[in-house]
Amino acid sequence: MKQQRPIAITGGRLVTPSGLVEGTIRLADGAIAALGGTVVDGDEVIDAKGQLVAPGLVDFGVFAIDKPAFHFGGITRAGLMPDQSPPLDHPSRVRFAAQSGKPDFWVHPLAGATAGLEGQQLAEIAMMRDAGARAVATGRSWIADSGVMLRLLQYAAMLDMVVVTHAEDGALAGKAAATAGEMATRLGLPSAPAEAEALAVARDIALAELAGAKLHLRQVTTRAALDLVRQAKARGLSVTAGVTPAHFMLSDLALAGFRTFARLSPPLRCELDRQAVIAAIADGTIDVVSSGHDPRGPEDKNLPFADAAPGMAGAETLLAMALTLVRDGVIDLPRAFDLVARNPTHLLGVAAGELAVGLEADIALIDPERPWIVDSRRMEAQAGNTPFNRQPAQGRVTALFKGGVRIDR
Repeated sequence: MKQQRPIAITGGRLVTPSGLVEGTIRLADGAIAALGGTVVDGDEVIDAKGQLVAPGLVDFGVFAIDKPAFHFGGITRAGLMPDQSPPLDHPSRVRFAAQSGKPDFWVHPLAGATAGLEGQQLAEIAMMRDAGARAVATGRSWIADSGVMLRLLQYAAMLDMVVVTHAEDGALAGKAAATAGEMATRLGLPSAPAEAEALAVARDIALAELAGAKLHLRQVTTRAALDLVRQAKARGLSVTAGVTPAHFMLSDLALAGFRTFARLSPPLRCELDRQAVIAAIADGTIDVVSSGHDPRGPEDKNLPFADAAPGMAGAETLLAMALTLVRDGVIDLPRAFDLVARNPTHLLGVAAGELAVGLEADIALIDPERPWIVDSRRMEAQAGNTPFNRQPAQGRVTALFKGGVRIDR
């Protein structure tokens, strides 16, 4: 898929890292050719009519590739977690995954840290890097053996790769379906203390400091763990943190009625922790907001709450939920697109994620005020297990370009 003719998008508000700029953006040969310039003879001219012109979203840490769902949400690239069947713990599987979305979607595989994602024996990480892996990930689980984790961080540091970890002490979390507290007690759900997250974060940060490695904590959802990340950043460590919209939009009150669409990993937290996540987004402690896209069908969700599989279909709602942070005055628009586009590309090491000359022309036209209702029955994903079902939302992508080529949506 190659751009055949230069495109000039006029009349839009360009979302750049330094602020909103009114003007024209030109796309040529699959890259951004000019910002704020003029239309050139021969350009295909598209009038944005006052809409936002933003970089295509980069969804860091998804568990399934649903191109229609990603395109609906304005996502042009995704970092794919290694929790596949079979897992991405071998170069050939990584190579296949890296080609799977083309030509209109880029998949960036994250190499499985250990063989079979069992947390015991390191996988062939260097070979998977050469096959296209953009980072190393522990998958849905935490590596309990500190010796294995240290060796992983040391090896990744030598390869200059980011280690993506699931921050939840497995021995404490066990098979818990909720966070210990009033809500879990009232519903009679198996629960684990929120401290399971802080303990995992503390150990992983300590080992990353010892190894001199880059560490990304895929989801940090509690006040205690966020404080640890804040302190690590203040010490100059290469530690970044992410979160999904569910953990800044919802608290464990959403579990009322045993709604299995709200069965997530990590589980929803108390209101104080939700507010702590919002504060961490505002002050820069959290670097990435991702969808956590993990569609689950009725066979996984139409079960008693404790037996239901955790996960949510998040690709279609990522943009709208991130824009709520802007409307609520928590962050501004450039910061929102840092969270959902620019910062993820830094972790992946790809030349995209912002409006800058020379970067790949992955572009979304967005009507930030367009209202819609999230409806799990009509979603583009393989399954519509969203905790935001029936919720009003604002912000829709009206046109999407991958490498300067318009994507049919």
